[in-house]
Amino acid sequence: MTAEAQSAPAPSRPPRLLTPPGVYAPQRDTQILVQALCGENIGPTTGVLDLGTGSGALAVQAARMGARVTAVDISWRAVWAARLNARLSRHHVTVRRGDLTSALQGRAFDIIVSNPPYVPCPSVGLPCRGKARSWDAGPDGRALVDRICDAAPAALRPGGVLLLVQSALSGTEATLERLAGTGLHPAVVDRARIPFGPVLRSRTAWLRRRGLVGEESWEELVVIRAEKF
Repeated sequence: MTAEAQSAPAPSRPPRLLTPPGVYAPQRDTQILVQALCGENIGPTTGVLDLGTGSGALAVQAARMGARVTAVDISWRAVWAARLNARLSRHHVTVRRGDLTSALQGRAFDIIVSNPPYVPCPSVGLPCRGKARSWDAGPDGRALVDRICDAAPAALRPGGVLLLVQSALSGTEATLERLAGTGLHPAVVDRARIPFGPVLRSRTAWLRRRGLVGEESWEELVVIRAEKF
């Protein structure tokens, strides 16, 4: 975080959001990531990047806290939704369409926040369209998580922070180790246990065959905070 950043009280009400078909609607993972974001020292000089913005929930929250916000998503529907939601909230957010890597080139931020696809799926290839694009992330659920871990250090200013939410099904320790290997200092800062939703319920047998779950019908969400010293 830049030394000039000043803390601001977090808004008491979540922003109003529109989520058209094909755009990920904020759920519990978004909520706990918003809580983590509200714990950061954010002010008018804070540069925030929201990777995989979806409806723009995190980007709008950061803008409401006074940050200068850039949001990126590969889906045009998400880009349009995030732009509309920023306008409805009456806050400025720069929303661009782009791939994770291309979005990071040549720029540095104080905070990178991301709720990427992280659900393990039987298919090796990632979906190019449809709802599943928002959550399917390969057999280990790490197709996007690993890319963010690898790209984040170069896109963070000294003292900058990555805030990332994922399911424990996609490997909490693997993320911590990968981030530490890049030179960041990661830690789990929040956890939430939630029941399986429709997607995981439909994959329970496959998840059990892979040894990712036992008899339980719940998953743990984790927020990982990684700082660049």
